[in-house]
Amino acid sequence: MAARGKHRRTRTSPLTRGVIAAGTGTAALALPLLGATTASAAQPAKAPAAAQAASQVRSVTYTTVKGDTLYGIAEKYDTPGGWRQLHKDNRKALGGNPRLIHEGVELKVRTTKAGKAADKASTPARKSSQSVARATQASVKTYPNNLDGWIRQAMGIMAQNGIPGSYEGIHRNVMRESSGNPQAVNNWDSNAAAGTPSKGLLQTIDPTFEAYHVAGTAFDPYDPVANIVAACNYAAHRYGSIDNVWGAY
Repeated sequence: MAARGKHRRTRTSPLTRGVIAAGTGTAALALPLLGATTASAAQPAKAPAAAQAASQVRSVTYTTVKGDTLYGIAEKYDTPGGWRQLHKDNRKALGGNPRLIHEGVELKVRTTKAGKAADKASTPARKSSQSVARATQASVKTYPNNLDGWIRQAMGIMAQNGIPGSYEGIHRNVMRESSGNPQAVNNWDSNAAAGTPSKGLLQTIDPTFEAYHVAGTAFDPYDPVANIVAACNYAAHRYGSIDNVWGAY
């Protein structure tokens, strides 16, 4: 368990996520027919595979709303290069931190989806249902009800929400904080004295768990998956990743 508790005090660093976009026109690849001087016209030349692929990429304008992540936007639009390329294309509007997305930012999003499919994906969503859906999809897989399964399930949800962290980094911190016991409670440190004891696998206090809880996971600090995801979300904001945590955090 952690020797100190002040590090788990709530910080207001909300992640913003969301949905909204307007499609633009498609750039079609035009291949001219060659004129023929004989009875048979020449057949049109076949476009190289790379050119055909490039012709299928179009650009849409996407306005971020609360609950958005670059990972989710890139996944929804099948953006070539994924969230990293999306961040690179919009770095001026987004800034240097790809995890911090403000509401109402207009992004230029490359998409390989057909026009109608991309426009349909641009329909505004209510609240943060997209994040909830992604987390629910991750939980559809079957995981063993043990530490290995909890970590792997948490990592699937983290990946869907753009939260960094490796298996080794999570496991190492879990073993130090709770020895793998999801019901562990610290009743002796400064947090406990203040009435907010650290709880669960990664020993979060209630205010921190509530601030960094990820939609789609149980709203319960004793739930092993929810505890891991919330703690890793907090660690990402404060230290860049749970992998950078080697002691009391």
